[in-house]
Amino acid sequence: MSSRVTGSKGKAPGGVTVRRAVARDAKRLTRLVRGSRAYEGPYAPMVAGYRVGPDYIETHEVFVAVGPDGRVLGFYALVLAPPELDLMFVADDAQGRGVGRLLMADLKSRARAAGLGRVRIVSHPPAEGFYLSAGAERVGTVTANPPAVMWDRPELELPTD
Repeated sequence: MSSRVTGSKGKAPGGVTVRRAVARDAKRLTRLVRGSRAYEGPYAPMVAGYRVGPDYIETHEVFVAVGPDGRVLGFYALVLAPPELDLMFVADDAQGRGVGRLLMADLKSRARAAGLGRVRIVSHPPAEGFYLSAGAERVGTVTANPPAVMWDRPELELPTD
């Protein structure tokens, strides 16, 4: 199943589709994570050695937004039990063009179809505003857990209705 952008106040790029990720997407997704400007500076160590492997893609609910040229513009990974957004990244040059909103709409639709009423999101601090604008609600804070995560993170829940 793939979804297509039908327009979001003129901001969504035409011809972008969302499809299930496949093992051959692994290197592209890893590059997207490691190259994200959202993880520069003090956040850089978090993604420096991060890898999205074919095994992760095959065992998780991973979906990619693909442009009409076949380029991967972003992706998300949804954990069904307990319901949580594990990863979400949009290419730096695709941000502000509706790709993130398309991914969030797809996430909500798939979560709802799986019978989930809410999806937990532990947000990267700079991304909190995006999730709030997409309908998530702040429910708390996840405290730092050094050395894996050196900063507190917003905890949100996304209703799927």
